[in-house]
Parts: sequence; C-alpha cells; structure tokens
Amino acid sequence: MKIIITGTTGYVGEGVMLSCLDNPEVEKVLSVSRRPCGHSHPKLEEYIVPDFMELKAGDPKLQGYDAVFFIAGISSVGLKEEQYVGISHDIPLHFADVVGPKENMTFVYLSGAGNYKNTKHMWVRVKKSTEDALTVMPFKGAYNFRPAIMWRYKGQKRIQTMQYFFWAMYPFFKLIRMWNTMDDVAKAMIAVTRNGYHKSAIECSDISKLAR
Repeated sequence: MKIIITGTTGYVGEGVMLSCLDNPEVEKVLSVSRRPCGHSHPKLEEYIVPDFMELKAGDPKLQGYDAVFFIAGISSVGLKEEQYVGISHDIPLHFADVVGPKENMTFVYLSGAGNYKNTKHMWVRVKKSTEDALTVMPFKGAYNFRPAIMWRYKGQKRIQTMQYFFWAMYPFFKLIRMWNTMDDVAKAMIAVTRNGYHKSAIECSDISKLAR
C-alpha cells in the first residue's frame, strides 16, 4: 500500500505517519507538507509544498498512490469564517482535485468529533460541507474520520501542551467512548483503504472497530 499523508508536522499527522511507517502493509509514505516533517525512514519520501493551492492537476508526484490521508488542518478558534473555509474546505478539495487516478484511490479526510446536526457552529458547517463534497468525488472510496482524543504514538515529537491535559482525563474520555490511540486511527485508515466501510462518517467507535 502506498499512501500520501498531509499534516505530518502536526500532532495527528505525525502520529498517523509514524504508525503507517511501522505497518508492514504500507510500502511507501509520501509526506506532503509546507515544512520537513523531521523524521527519516526507508519508506518515507517528502514533497515540500509552500502553497497547496498552487498544486496542479496531474502533478506526477501525487499520482499512483492507493490512498490520501488528508490530516492537515487548523482549529477554528480566532478565525473568521472565510479564513476557516479557505483552510478547511478549499485546500482539501483542491488537493482532492489534483491527485489521481481517483478510481484507484481512497481519500480519507480528518474531520473531527462533534454534533454535525448543530449547524449554528461555524466549524460544523464548514467541515460538513467539506465532507459532503468529498464523498461525491469519483474516488474508489471517501471517508471522513471524526476522532476526539487521541493517545500519542511512540517517537512523536510534535506534542502540544493541551495534549497532556487530555491524557490526564483518560478515564473520563474512555468512559464516554471519545478516545482512540493514534495507532487505532492509522490502522482504521488503512482498513478502509483495504476493505472499504459501510458508511462514510467514521466516528470514534468505528475507529476502534476498524482497528481490530
């Protein structure tokens, strides 16, 4: 399996990348990011892209992969809606446009846990719009992952201070089933690439099931 991963300079992207590199099902990982990811591995290649919106359709470096794990993103806190749309809607859809051939690829989009019926929240409207647009594109499969709290993968360097608070709350998040390991998330993404899944929105419970 050959996989493109974006967002590898962030917490989730780094963790998923490291898990994929350790997974015997994965032959190659292409990290697409604005900056070097800070890791080296025989399976890992990097494509440094200062502006994702400048990528062109048919870019030879983005062709011939089995899956895209699109993890690049940002919190909506402090952003106006048009700013958040540009980052969390326009960029992933443009990236989905330029990769291919789509009929041979699975596209996995890292969305986030939340009440997707409560459209009064700006980030919900934007994320749901992105999810809906991706699921109708002509990929072999398109899946929107909605994890909540994720436990780090070994060797991670990019850990935000808030993660330590979340980890301290592990018993609570586990009780309400809003917890996965980073390895669970990566294995679930690999599983939907390999076998598909019966729905496109992948919640925390689905992640746990797929990772088994």
